[in-house]
Amino acid sequence: MIEAKHLTKKFGDVVAVDDLNLFIARGELFSLLGLNGAGKTTTIKMLSCLMRPTTGEATIMNKHLIKDAQYIKQRINVSPQETAIAPNLNVIENLKMIAGIYGFSRHDIPQKADEMVAAFNLSDVRKKKARLLSGGMQRRLSVAMALITEPEILFLDEPTLGLDVIARRELWAIIRQLKGKKTIILTTHYLEEAEALSDRVAIMYKGRIKAIGTVGELLDQTGADTLENAFILLNEREII
Repeated sequence: MIEAKHLTKKFGDVVAVDDLNLFIARGELFSLLGLNGAGKTTTIKMLSCLMRPTTGEATIMNKHLIKDAQYIKQRINVSPQETAIAPNLNVIENLKMIAGIYGFSRHDIPQKADEMVAAFNLSDVRKKKARLLSGGMQRRLSVAMALITEPEILFLDEPTLGLDVIARRELWAIIRQLKGKKTIILTTHYLEEAEALSDRVAIMYKGRIKAIGTVGELLDQTGADTLENAFILLNEREII
């Protein structure tokens, strides 16, 4: 579904993503794990056609990242790090708005919105203004708005950032239900999140992928006994 070759993004003299190479299969849940500033969000923005790479190339669903950007945008969606909701609209209005923007018919919009409300357990707050929702409910709504468009690829950028433990676990359960049905690219700096959800993990440090594989493969590569220790080892090696 996604293949990137030597993908690089520079902001002046700062290299945010440096010579990134990766392959993500259809239906895979692939996590980019790294500290703040590792280049995760910049990678997501490039692969979702929100930011042009400085050098390198990528194909999304066998389409060229730059030449076929419009085609790609119609078949992917992003739940960004900043919760993307209209605060003064209620839950159902937010969902209907996005469905309308993406061209669903007047007949289909209410049905699609109701499907998302049911799937994300938002029935009790369907008429509540988004700004009055808890942080966990706002993130849940944000992901529902990304999924109402029926994307083939879903980018989740730090989806549980700032959530309490209960809200984080609830969102994990929703993400698990999507595994195998959608190709999901998840960015996170929570080790337990990457370990609990991912088919494969790429550990990033200062714009570069330092290791990639299943959790078991990463442990073998680093000689660590846990993903946390593997992450620490890879980061310490770079600092030293």
